[in-house]
Amino acid sequence: MKKRLMALLLLTGLLSAALTGCGGGSTEQASEDGQTADGSTEARAQANEIVVGIAQDLDESLDPHLAVAAGTKEVMFNVFEGLVKPTPDGDLVPAVADHYEISEDQTTYTFTLREGVQFHNGDPVEMRDVTYSIERCADDSEGTPLIPALSAISSIQADDTTLTITLDQPDSEFLSYLTLAILPEDYTDQATAPVGTGPFKFVSRTAQDSIVLERFDGYWGTPAQLDKVTFRIIENADSLVMSLQSGAIDMFAHLTSTQAAQLGDDFQVLEGTMNLVQALYLNNAAEPFNNEKVRQALCYAVDKQQIIDVAFDGYGSPIGSSMYPAFGKYFDESLTDYYPHDTEKAKELLAQAGYPDGFSMTITVPSNYKPHMDTAQVLVQQLAEVGITAEIQAVEWESWVSDAYTNRQFQSTVVGVDASNMTARALLERFTSTADNDFINYSNADYDALFAQAQATADDAEQTALYKEMEKNLTEHAANVYIQDLADLVAVRKGLEGVTFYPIYVLDLSGIHYTA
Repeated sequence: MKKRLMALLLLTGLLSAALTGCGGGSTEQASEDGQTADGSTEARAQANEIVVGIAQDLDESLDPHLAVAAGTKEVMFNVFEGLVKPTPDGDLVPAVADHYEISEDQTTYTFTLREGVQFHNGDPVEMRDVTYSIERCADDSEGTPLIPALSAISSIQADDTTLTITLDQPDSEFLSYLTLAILPEDYTDQATAPVGTGPFKFVSRTAQDSIVLERFDGYWGTPAQLDKVTFRIIENADSLVMSLQSGAIDMFAHLTSTQAAQLGDDFQVLEGTMNLVQALYLNNAAEPFNNEKVRQALCYAVDKQQIIDVAFDGYGSPIGSSMYPAFGKYFDESLTDYYPHDTEKAKELLAQAGYPDGFSMTITVPSNYKPHMDTAQVLVQQLAEVGITAEIQAVEWESWVSDAYTNRQFQSTVVGVDASNMTARALLERFTSTADNDFINYSNADYDALFAQAQATADDAEQTALYKEMEKNLTEHAANVYIQDLADLVAVRKGLEGVTFYPIYVLDLSGIHYTA
């Protein structure tokens, strides 16, 4: 793979004309010599700071408990911590907690608060802040809790140093949900000026332009090596490459292979995985996708490997359900080829569903995400082969969140769905019929029953098997047209090191540093 990447960087961008994303205007105009409001690359190196390009603005609210967009969670990973935090190896280690114990029956979780942990405003972290944060996310007084898994809590007991959480039933995944951000109880400005305990502190935000973080010198753990990080919002795909080349930005994650191929010798391109389930997500309540045969027809019509080869130069891992390979024990590889590419089978199913001549459909795509735009372009061509006329509706990210995700006003959409924490539940619960974030309107009684069984068992092997049955259910009933876990190509200016990949969708800046 590394050899292929090196070769890739020597190739021209073959698809740049055919598969161009329709983005909005750039929020930054870079000059020829790289001089921007942030200064030259040399000046930034001397100041021990970097500029990181991101493709979307963050949620209007920066409160981590209310975050919707994966991009918000990705950036705020550097600002907030929970009682525990994830590692690049997929483990959980103590953070705000110094250590913890789990009872043998997995119903009692006991945490000892770490001494000397401070919030970014200088206040010490106290147990009342911890209980407030957990209780806030578990509160069901206004409907579904912010974190539904916390509804299993039957009691919370705490003194100054020790927290004991008792569950009403065993839950082997519960610890993963305690990565939830610990917030100061009496602070009321989290939405606009967030305060956490992480290695970086929030400094400022300019909507549709930038977010600025600085190293938190009072951090309890290994301090960040950079003094300052500016996230620059660049929603236009072409402007992104220009900004890298000109020196306006130093780092960008989630490049396409075409974009990576346009970069010169000033950058190294690192390869990981995005840990996203990219799919053509279908509104199961909207015609014609309320017909299972139609959804299955689309699955047969789509050649996912061709998408990966044509739009991504072979980078990416094909998937067949709502689970990605990094979740090793839950990932069912057999589902990947459940629907082999078969245009005749697709046409047959369309005829059985009452659409012998096909139909017209709209694919709504956030225009700032070139990988999804490129995927949609190939999908249009593939669907045309079975008589389906697909039109791409490029929308701004905010519109997609409001209209497609929140209000479910769409036919189909190409996006990537992430796991909020390192649990299978985080990927699969959203498709239960009562889930607030079931944006595809999937409603299947068997699926709901499997989920209930998975939450009721204390046996890890049984739970794993039930989660796999849920994945199979999504695949068999063609809830969506699953495509891939996108490769994550990260461009880093030479002279910078320390990029770390995680099995969830985060961007850890704490280890990034200049080599000279």
